[in-house]
Amino acid sequence: MNLESLQELIQEKKVKNIDLKYVDLVGRWYHINFPARRIEYVMEHGIPFDGSSIPGMRNVESGDLILMPDLTTAHYDNFNPNPTVQIICSIREADSPAGYKKDPRSVAQRAFDYLKASGIADEMLWIPEFEFNLLSEAVYYNTKHKAGYRFSTMENKEALPFEYEDPDATALTNRKGYHLDRPYDRNAHVREEISDYIEENICPIRYHHHEVGISSQQEIETELAPFPAIADNIMYIKSAIQQIALKHGLAATLMPKPMYGEAGNGMHFHMLLKKNGKNVLYEKGGYADLSEVALHFIGGILYHGKSLVALTNPSTNSYKRLLPGFEAPVKLIFGLANRSAAIRIPKYATTEENKRFEFRTGDATCNPYLATSALIMAGIDGVKNKIDPTANNNGPFDENIFSWSEEKRNALPAIPANLEEALQELKKDHDYLLEDGVFSEMLIDGLIEEKMKEVVAVNERPTPYEMNLYFNL
Repeated sequence: MNLESLQELIQEKKVKNIDLKYVDLVGRWYHINFPARRIEYVMEHGIPFDGSSIPGMRNVESGDLILMPDLTTAHYDNFNPNPTVQIICSIREADSPAGYKKDPRSVAQRAFDYLKASGIADEMLWIPEFEFNLLSEAVYYNTKHKAGYRFSTMENKEALPFEYEDPDATALTNRKGYHLDRPYDRNAHVREEISDYIEENICPIRYHHHEVGISSQQEIETELAPFPAIADNIMYIKSAIQQIALKHGLAATLMPKPMYGEAGNGMHFHMLLKKNGKNVLYEKGGYADLSEVALHFIGGILYHGKSLVALTNPSTNSYKRLLPGFEAPVKLIFGLANRSAAIRIPKYATTEENKRFEFRTGDATCNPYLATSALIMAGIDGVKNKIDPTANNNGPFDENIFSWSEEKRNALPAIPANLEEALQELKKDHDYLLEDGVFSEMLIDGLIEEKMKEVVAVNERPTPYEMNLYFNL
């Protein structure tokens, strides 16, 4: 969308407000509104704001930053009762036209510029997979004298809503929900509405279905979309999932492991690289028909995997999902159609047109701008330094490693066991992120500081299960 077409939309929809969105270090959206009549001025000059009020963004003594709207991201806001257009912004210094070093969206643009300058590719396409639960009730509380949470869903006999007794016997237990059909797929109509909204307003959908968890776990997968626009799409899609769920009286969570013993929610990333319109990952005759560039790109991601997960899995809850079983990859390996691997080569992607690989470790607590950029930087490092994944014991392995002996599995490189370990790995291994000024020491230090606050806050608090273990000991 350009300024002229936006002004036409403003006239057609009688838009009075423009809603500017921007993202902080941890991936949370913020917004500020202004009257639509000021659109030309704001497009030229931006909107100033106090960066010191956003956690981890800026010091109090030098807080002034500028929001610069990107018209290519403009959307009519279908969820606002007042006619409004949303626009995603990048952030710059008050006295400089360059993207601010701690602005995640500017990081993504620098990563794309670096990818093109490297000569490896001039286009990168991504598919994110969105896994989430649609819950009838979601209550949680944390005070000095009480803490806990309660989730309910009409799909699971063990978690029925208060006073609901499953009179039609459609609630289930002791089975998996993958591709669950109606009438047991109780929220299929909500998932369909979410998918239709995404298809009509954000990007094309590949498919959607009920996932493994029987507490109304869902999956929506998009078609391939270009980087860095895919990160904007992810932010819009997460918002749509949550807002449409609320419209139906449900609570949506993309949290990696909201329920013990149930399948967790990941955000897998499929990646495809092109140069001059040609897929550079494809080479007939190699392992899984992968090119040398593909193997080195994968090698870089797996080599830096221990530090990467601080950006792709940046929550304490992430590592409750990343446990053996539940199809959650905990080993830094790759293989053809191997769902126990951090990187899977889809067996159905056999042609030059669709040859790609899937990074399966990530989840939706990531900042999509930083996570995708970090994966690109690791891949570029792999190509530049010809990192061979086979030489580093990263595979390929085409079998379920959980069928191996414990001794054999333990010999494989593994992701960190928790967020604190991942942050320590990021502190040790991040030079590849600093290449060409894509990331900065200031951003990485700020992110580690903010995330360590979360680690400490979680570690210091007693949990309900600890009461079960120790209260009467």
